[in-house]
Amino acid sequence: MNRSVSTSSSLPREHPAEARVARLQDDASWRPAIGLGVATLLLAGAAYAGIATGFAGLSYPTQAEGSLLRDGGGQVRGSAWLAQPFNGDGYFQARPSAANYDPMAAAGSNLARSNPALAERVAASTAAVAAREGVSPAQVPADLVTQSGGGLDPQLSPAAAQVQVARVARARGLPVERVQALLQAHTEGRQWGVFGQPRVNVVTLNFALDQAAKAP
Repeated sequence: MNRSVSTSSSLPREHPAEARVARLQDDASWRPAIGLGVATLLLAGAAYAGIATGFAGLSYPTQAEGSLLRDGGGQVRGSAWLAQPFNGDGYFQARPSAANYDPMAAAGSNLARSNPALAERVAASTAAVAAREGVSPAQVPADLVTQSGGGLDPQLSPAAAQVQVARVARARGLPVERVQALLQAHTEGRQWGVFGQPRVNVVTLNFALDQAAKAP
């Protein structure tokens, strides 16, 4: 008579105490990983960010808030680091913007120098600027008719600002010398005397013009 032999009976059975110890060891192996993850999140994601933000706010309060420009009533009129369109002949005009001066859509036109569309746009812009400023097309600085890479640069070359002085002074009824003095006050030299080129921040210059107009 054949008897079936159970294979399970031949395998050693794990003692309940040993199984409990194994489970505890498995649980313990996860604790360092979880603790490290939580500590890293708190230190790098919360503590460091809080310290860095607090230090920046105390050391550079204006820059930390976005270099905002406020009028006498505390109303925000713009940022010193973002170009914006200005309407009217009484304002200096910034460079053209492929992003329409939208901070959420910063971009250049990405047109190559060989692109006919770029040549046509520059030619049309040059003619328009020349007519606006009362100068010949050859006297129009290049940065008044070309777009910056980000489309938000508020700086112009001193030459590009200088060509607008007569128009701004005439529109505001101010002596040319006064507008010229404001332009000189807002002309920045090379960074540390070495890097970059002299430049004029159009946004802060126009803000100063508005403030000067309100002065007695």
